[in-house]
Amino acid sequence: MPAHTSTEVSVVKFGTFLGVFTPSILTILGLIMYLRFGWVVGNLGLALTLVVVLLASSITFITALSASAVATNMRVGVGGEYYMISRSLGLELGGAIGIPLFLCRTLSITFYSFGLVESILAFWPVAWGEMPAYTGQLCAAVIIIGITAVSGRSAAMALKLQIPIMVAVGASLIALVIGAIIGGLQAPEMSPTYRTAPQGFWYVFAVFFPAVTGFTAGIGMSGDLKDPRRSIPRGTLLAVIIGTLIYLVIPIILGFTARVSPEELAQPGIIWTKVAVLGAWLVFPGLWGAILSSAFGSVLGAPRVLQALASDGLAPGFLARLSKSGQPTLATWISGAIALGAVVLGGLNAVAQFVTILFLTLYVTVNIAAAIEKLVDDPSYRPTINVPWFVSLLGSLGAVVMMFLINPWACVAAVILEISLYSFLRRRALRKQWGDVWAGLWVAVARFALINLRAHSGNPRNWRPHILLFAGDPVKRINLVRLAAWFNQNRGVVTVCQLVVGDLKERRHDAELLQKDMEKDLEEAGLVAFADVDVVESFESGVINVTQANGIAGLRSNTVMFGWPRRLERLESQLRIMRAVCNAGKSTVIARINRDHPFGRRDRIDLWWGGQQNNGDLMLLLAYLLSLNPEWREARIVIRAIARSEEERREQEAGLKALLPEIRINAETQIIVKPQNQTVAEVIQNTSQGAAVVFLGLMEPEPGTEAEYARGLASLVEPLNTTIFVRNAGEFAGQLI
Repeated sequence: MPAHTSTEVSVVKFGTFLGVFTPSILTILGLIMYLRFGWVVGNLGLALTLVVVLLASSITFITALSASAVATNMRVGVGGEYYMISRSLGLELGGAIGIPLFLCRTLSITFYSFGLVESILAFWPVAWGEMPAYTGQLCAAVIIIGITAVSGRSAAMALKLQIPIMVAVGASLIALVIGAIIGGLQAPEMSPTYRTAPQGFWYVFAVFFPAVTGFTAGIGMSGDLKDPRRSIPRGTLLAVIIGTLIYLVIPIILGFTARVSPEELAQPGIIWTKVAVLGAWLVFPGLWGAILSSAFGSVLGAPRVLQALASDGLAPGFLARLSKSGQPTLATWISGAIALGAVVLGGLNAVAQFVTILFLTLYVTVNIAAAIEKLVDDPSYRPTINVPWFVSLLGSLGAVVMMFLINPWACVAAVILEISLYSFLRRRALRKQWGDVWAGLWVAVARFALINLRAHSGNPRNWRPHILLFAGDPVKRINLVRLAAWFNQNRGVVTVCQLVVGDLKERRHDAELLQKDMEKDLEEAGLVAFADVDVVESFESGVINVTQANGIAGLRSNTVMFGWPRRLERLESQLRIMRAVCNAGKSTVIARINRDHPFGRRDRIDLWWGGQQNNGDLMLLLAYLLSLNPEWREARIVIRAIARSEEERREQEAGLKALLPEIRINAETQIIVKPQNQTVAEVIQNTSQGAAVVFLGLMEPEPGTEAEYARGLASLVEPLNTTIFVRNAGEFAGQLI
């Protein structure tokens, strides 16, 4: 069928009564009310039956409150519960719930059609002989086609048909009351007997519970309402309250009437015909009307969920098309076709439990959405109905318990289905055009963690590498970023910073674009790091200012890292910066990565121990963290030192051997006596030429001597592979191991 634009479509909108209250109350007062209420009273007695009604209704009432709270905080579009969840908890979780929601609404069409057929075929004349085995399925198929045709043509027609149905249901209830009064009264049975339900209380509860789960029928019409923010809470809560009151009256009538005995009540079937005045003449029209109304509610709701899924890109786009009358006709016929296919399942009981379980997963999620929204308390969350978060969580817990009581295997299957859908949608990296609660939730969690972290005084035991890496373009220096991530080893925070020299007013837009590109590049490289782009007046002052400002509370950067520059002038600048950041209590790492052999064979890490700068503990800790990465697990850590005499060698060797058991790091040691004809630099070069990574300490050069020191460093590293220079200036210098 042709698609129509929004200007061509003339959509009829509904108010609270016809759009929400009527489909909700008629779905609540449905099949189980007529078929199973007497059975519940006959097995549990009046007292426990009232307990069952109140307990079951409390779960649905809490869920209705949660749905109303979320609905009053947004303009609810097409899709009802799916729309609310996807806009609150995100598109992935919304889709994981929305797809099963569409399926369970569609299967509900089959469920109610079978229920209608079974009650009609109870009148099969004996004179016609034995009923053919296929009769029930054939009649159900005809009913599905009929209600699909009506709903696909006009939602207004389907909803207006519910007015006479409501009259029929009301007439059957009045007939029940009158019949009970004129038939005489008796003392009700108060104690449970479990005559026909030997499985006990929770079995009876699980059978009854689906009777109270129809209140979401009106929410499913959200896209067809004049004012969903007003109509959904009013219509839904009113339907739940009136439904609960009726459910409290019915067992009292059935318990006190003398027209049926407790033994008769305990038998499955439509016991109402024995109690109500005019019997079957008023009861069956009400029963058929209630079932038919529930079927109409499902066939109206399912296509609109499918329409919403298509609009959000979770289903083929053509399913979102509307007819000239504003109906998702194509989605309606596809829903009807699926319901028609479900007829082959064979009967009422085969469909009922799966439908109920899928609806209950929806209740769990609606309550969780409301609870999280309340806990996070974003400024934008201002519902007109305020529900305490613990009340919503209680409703969610109750729904989970119900799922397991009804059918634990179906519950597990439903959870697996929705987790699988969520994982699939997460991998698709869906893009949404709206905010959801998760950003606010993580902000709340982060704030809570930072406040508690602030209360803990610093200690060397809790030190973690929070690295601020000035890397320029991360694509060109991706190995440098990867090295920082290796040092971090998922224990701290890595921030990759790029500086833009210029005027903030002129370069702000460029900086924003650069940051987005950096984030994309880091993600494509599979590196967990934060990107940061800052506009500064000059490199040196910019690095110092950014270093001081970087981080928050207990997550401030404690280590500044640079790559090896192409020009010595920039290395001199880095050394001057090192002096400044040392005064700020932050350590410095300068990494030279050999471009020809970035990390060698990754079989050996040399660490040169010595000097009076307290660099050894940070070097050893970084080497250890590097060795924990899968790429470096085969690497040996070798601690080397240079002695000027054999006696000094023995002293250093004894000191290192005593140190290693204390620090619990698996490392080898080698103390080299410096030959008279070699410099210290030559000893290091000759010994460590074959190492994949070499750690060396940095001293703080005196002001004015940076150029000379930089030339010495450049000469030292020339024949080596990757070399890491470390200056430990943190608050725990000399205490980290």
